[in-house]
Amino acid sequence: MDSQQNSITDLEPVGFWRRALASLVDTFILSLISFSAFLWVYGRMFFVDASIAEQGIFDDFMDYIFPVIAVVAFWSWCSATPGKMLLDMEIVDARTGGKPTLSQWIIRYLGYFVAVLPLGLGILWVAWDKKKQGWHDKMAKTMVVEQDGYDALNRELDIALSKGL
Repeated sequence: MDSQQNSITDLEPVGFWRRALASLVDTFILSLISFSAFLWVYGRMFFVDASIAEQGIFDDFMDYIFPVIAVVAFWSWCSATPGKMLLDMEIVDARTGGKPTLSQWIIRYLGYFVAVLPLGLGILWVAWDKKKQGWHDKMAKTMVVEQDGYDALNRELDIALSKGL
């Protein structure tokens, strides 16, 4: 989004399937980083006995702390994760269309836990909500919207994903 804030009515919310695809990209990237880090710390023994990674503080850091730091840092600096950036999306304050605050980012991250607890209903909510907000978005008062660079390729991807490819 430009340095000027757009009117919230000018912003186009992103639907469920593109957001799901962006999440898969992000999961792949985080998994690749984690796998590489475990391999670096534990060496070839990681291939022989992956349970050795369950023995130390490094495992706890990579499983619980690193994802929080990585995701919130990307949100804070780029208003999106790599998957969302790849698909021309950004996260904005749902009231103003501007950049969310750090407290909104933290509430949004914690909101994921609330959203997935009832069989993922809070995540699936994006598919039915008129503003395309999941429960985590509603809790943090954020929206995922098209970036200014939204193009015809992503519009076609939206159509294909909504039809089930």
